Formats: sequence, structure tokens, C-alpha cells
Amino acid sequence: MLSSYFQDRFTEAGCDEAGRGCLAGPVCAAAVILRRDFGHELLNDSKQMTPEDRETLRVVIEQQAIAYAVAFVDNKTIDRINILQASFRAMHLAIRKLSLRPQLLLVDGNRFIPFRGIPHECIIQGDAQYASIAAASVLAKTYRDAYMVRLHQKYPVYCWNENKGYPTEKHRSGLREFGSTSYHRLSFRLLPEDGTVTDPQALED
Repeated sequence: MLSSYFQDRFTEAGCDEAGRGCLAGPVCAAAVILRRDFGHELLNDSKQMTPEDRETLRVVIEQQAIAYAVAFVDNKTIDRINILQASFRAMHLAIRKLSLRPQLLLVDGNRFIPFRGIPHECIIQGDAQYASIAAASVLAKTYRDAYMVRLHQKYPVYCWNENKGYPTEKHRSGLREFGSTSYHRLSFRLLPEDGTVTDPQALED
């Protein structure tokens, strides 16, 4: 059962990201401010939900949230600053885009770069504990998935409509046959047999 809020004094925004462990595409983050009485029987950690339930919740969250925002950081930036820093940057961008400034940030995970002027709480597996973080996880996941499905139309050989850029056998089969694209993260180990070291922060997706 998700908790509606972490505390009852300040306006909270839940923050989460999607796509850290992918070989291609951007990392996507969302920030969501919910009413304290918000609830939905389908809401959970997005990784535990079906794609259909995530799409249902995306619409509900967009309609009923007090405020929400989504932001992307592309693969070129990921290669330049590393995936962990890119994830933090995406969260900061999403927070900055909110129409209402929160007074407290609830961040999924165990690390975060402080956002100027707003205190935060890092919560391990927070998307399975607090509704606002779960809502952020749903938006980040659905927005990023939709982006990768659009990219699939341009690069169908990697099956991004199915794997969304994660290192599945179909994705790697495409890499072996056709090589990488301008959307691949070249700082990651794209194929097990190549010599590139995978960014260790990606393993915490």
C-alpha cells in the first residue's frame, strides 16, 4: 500500500527517472505533485505494472496531479557526463518545469544532487512506497517508452518498440549486424564482446 505523503507540512514533489540501464536513447525523469487524497488502485512502482496499466495511469496522473513535468537528457550528454549525472540533470530539469514550486522533494534512490532552495529526501525503492514517486515513475517510463517507439520507426532493426533500448538479444543482434546509431550510448558496453566498460551507475537502474 502506497503512502499518500512523506510528511503533512510541506508541498511534496515525487521524482523518478527511467532508462538508466539502456544502451540507446535518452534518460527521462518526471516530477509530480499530487493531492494528499490522491489514490488509484493501479498505482505502483511502474516496473511492476503492465504497459496497459501504465498508460491508464499516465492519463489519470496528467488529469489529476496538481502539477507534473517530464524532461529528457540525450545520449550524447550521457556519454559526456555519465548516466548518474545525466539522471540527476533530468530530474532537475523536470523540477524546474513544474508550474508550482514544491517545498520538499522525494527522490527515488539513495543519491541526489541538491536542487537549489528545496530540501530533499532520498528514498530507496521509493516508487514502491510513496504515491508521488510512483506517479513520477509512471510518467518517466511511459514518456520514454513512447519516444523509443517513435525511434523504432526509423531504426526497426533494433526492435526498440519491444525493448525500449535495453540490452536484449534482439537489440544486440541488430548491433552485431548493423552497428550503432547516433542514438546509442557509446560510453556503454554495447556488446558483451567489445572492450568498452559499461558505466557502473547504469547497473542501478
